[in-house]
Amino acid sequence: MSRAAIFDLDGTLIDSPRAIVETFSAAFAAMGLRARDASATRATIGLPLEEAFSLLMGVPRHDARVAEAISWYQVSFREVILPKARSMLFPGVTEGLQALRDDGVALAVATSKFSASAAALLEAAGLRGQFDLVVGADQVTRPKPDPEMGQLIMQTLGVPAGRAVMVGDTTHDVLMARAAGMRSVAVTYGVHGVQELTSSGPTWMADTFEDVLTCLRAALSSN
Repeated sequence: MSRAAIFDLDGTLIDSPRAIVETFSAAFAAMGLRARDASATRATIGLPLEEAFSLLMGVPRHDARVAEAISWYQVSFREVILPKARSMLFPGVTEGLQALRDDGVALAVATSKFSASAAALLEAAGLRGQFDLVVGADQVTRPKPDPEMGQLIMQTLGVPAGRAVMVGDTTHDVLMARAAGMRSVAVTYGVHGVQELTSSGPTWMADTFEDVLTCLRAALSSN
């Protein structure tokens, strides 16, 4: 395969942001801490858990309380999100990914989740078998928006930047793609709004997963 579509996970393939906010709140409750404002928690989606909890708790990333919060988050993740993963798929995702594979496009996931959590979520949603590669934040030293994750995926798949497209719902995804020399599709149905996404300079904008497919087919058939 000489072409690749790289996808973010939460807010791009799976409509999980609301459940993620609930999971953060459950972690805080387990620690006896007050729940953070939902909008503040939602704003951290797309960041590695260490950074998200650090920001929300106002403590350094290596603080022991951050590690404790992540442990509670992972417990809640298994109890809250995984059981309903299939029902949270955005319309057209399952069929769209299969269509891309049928077209000979290599598929990968680049997520700020830990790799084990990402794999578990994809498995629960019935999508894991569609992807050639899943890369999480724990597999790189510099997560999004640094280009390292995108570069690792392209190197592993043997696909040059000009034949790869990143699809995501946050500016972190778009900025990573740009830094790695890739084009990008910013989806408007996820975490970041149109204005914020536009400020990061995506190559295309998509309002639905069907629109994503249209962009990818145009981009990858022209190479």
